Amino acid sequence: MAIAAHSIKFGTDGWRGVIAADFTFERLALVAPVAAKILAQIADTGSNTIIVGYDRRFMAEDFAKKTAQVVVAAGFDVMLSEGYAPTPAFSWAAKQQNALGALVITASHNPGNYLGLKVKGAFGGSVSPEITQQIEALLDQEESATAQTPGSLQTFDPWASYCEALREKVDLPKIQEVIRQGKLTVFADVMHGAAASGLSQILGVSVEEINTSRDPLFGGGAPEPLPRYLSQLFRVMRTHRRQNSSSLAVGLVFDGDSDRIAAVDGEGNFLSSQILIPILIEHLAERRQFSGEVVKTISGSDLFPRVAALYQLPVHETPIGYKYIADRMLTTPVLLGGEESGGIGYGNHIPERDALLSALYLLEAIAQSGLDLSDLYKRLQERTGYTSAYDRIDLHLSGMDVRSRLLEQLQTQPLTKIADQAVVDCQTTDGYKFRLANDSWLLIRFSGTEPVLRLYCEAATPEDARRTLNWAKDWANSV
Repeated sequence: MAIAAHSIKFGTDGWRGVIAADFTFERLALVAPVAAKILAQIADTGSNTIIVGYDRRFMAEDFAKKTAQVVVAAGFDVMLSEGYAPTPAFSWAAKQQNALGALVITASHNPGNYLGLKVKGAFGGSVSPEITQQIEALLDQEESATAQTPGSLQTFDPWASYCEALREKVDLPKIQEVIRQGKLTVFADVMHGAAASGLSQILGVSVEEINTSRDPLFGGGAPEPLPRYLSQLFRVMRTHRRQNSSSLAVGLVFDGDSDRIAAVDGEGNFLSSQILIPILIEHLAERRQFSGEVVKTISGSDLFPRVAALYQLPVHETPIGYKYIADRMLTTPVLLGGEESGGIGYGNHIPERDALLSALYLLEAIAQSGLDLSDLYKRLQERTGYTSAYDRIDLHLSGMDVRSRLLEQLQTQPLTKIADQAVVDCQTTDGYKFRLANDSWLLIRFSGTEPVLRLYCEAATPEDARRTLNWAKDWANSV
């Protein structure tokens, strides 16, 4: 087994690979029972049950059935999903069913030729890096995962309990009222993914869903909530604005497994979670009167702590990867924890990013304030006296040798000037985050799942952010 398994590595959220090359039935059959065994070692639920779920990717249901078979053969009882559902629905099921954890077949936002396995703990969130390291270590030792007495297999509907749990989190009648009265029109771009039908099931009112069909190629793009994949939503929203200029509208965007969110405002402008998280902090702290720590990753906007300060909320910063936020949520009272890439979770739910719950809170903020999301954001900029622009580039590398050269240069020849700005500080919590003299920042970080260099920047203006990112791209290409 060691020969087949030694190259299986978990990234920031699970193990992912190209279907038929890296992600195969044979390799999944090695990983799944080992992951179940580790979950059993760390859980204290008195259960023998593993939840197995999947999204809408190519052959995801077949890989899930294989997962269920090998986990049952290893002696565990399995609850296998009857159909696709959001990853957070399976995290919720793990906690609600008092299971050992969940194994979810998904590659989240990656392109259509990828699939993967996410491992969720009994508490209802991503397991820590230490746990995935234990899985990797046991893979190299394991001889046989077949038990003398196999477990049982049953199927279940993951939607009903999950939707009911989310309905209880918001003022559902208020949201329904503004939609039914025509004061708010809701568009949902589910990007051919697992959020399909989700908002309609929860709200029980009309939602105009876009890209709702199953398409394993994701329209030739990727199910990631980024502007370059949202041309249809932009067209629909702008057409709606021309025809309905007096009422509110919002477009909500869900990634492939519905744990990441973005939005489009009533004018057709893209809103990343760098914009949505401050709005959510204000909504939960002011209108909901919730309290708790705000947990942000190193790539989160500098506006987050400024809005948190308005309500005397503590802020904690982590490396990138929601499992770091989840780990914090297990030990500390948290208001919300959020990532720049769109993953946001809440202390009154499970320690898991949940795009549908984020969507409900955003709809509640609009319904209760009577304001467009962009107007809510502008008001926060005014209150904090802080205005910025954020952008990011994913630079594909030709090979691992290029990655090694870039890393060596960062370690041995530290950058002292970036885009004509002096470097005043360098933080190495996760990658290299350079704070510049003009109070902007640049983060240089390598992807955990793909041969990609990720470049992040927040600056005073969009032009400044783009200039800094272009400088970083030129630097990377010159090494």
